[in-house]
Amino acid sequence: QVQLVESGGGLVQTGGSLRLSCAASGSIFTTPAMAWYRQAPGNERELVAMITSTGSTVYGDSVKGRFTGSRDNAKKTIYLQMNNLKPEDTAVYYCWLNEGRSYWGQGTQVTVSS
Repeated sequence: QVQLVESGGGLVQTGGSLRLSCAASGSIFTTPAMAWYRQAPGNERELVAMITSTGSTVYGDSVKGRFTGSRDNAKKTIYLQMNNLKPEDTAVYYCWLNEGRSYWGQGTQVTVSS
């Protein structure tokens, strides 16, 4: 089993910044790609940032230029630095990993006030 624990969410004003973290633990035998997704009420879950084992990152169109994904393989942790936040970034942010199957974290709420 794999466990993913997100942290760092909260309430921030428009234009502010937050940094999310996701720590993985359990039966992880490779250095898998990990990702951030988000889901706002009434919307489908969408990709925010996919981070490969080497740290290369692919971003969703709506966050390009504002969000930066990174990882620390030794700590089995990924990060999401979110700058210039907008009200439309308000969502629950989930961490994802594939180690033979998909695993999801419990999510962390990000709320951006206008």
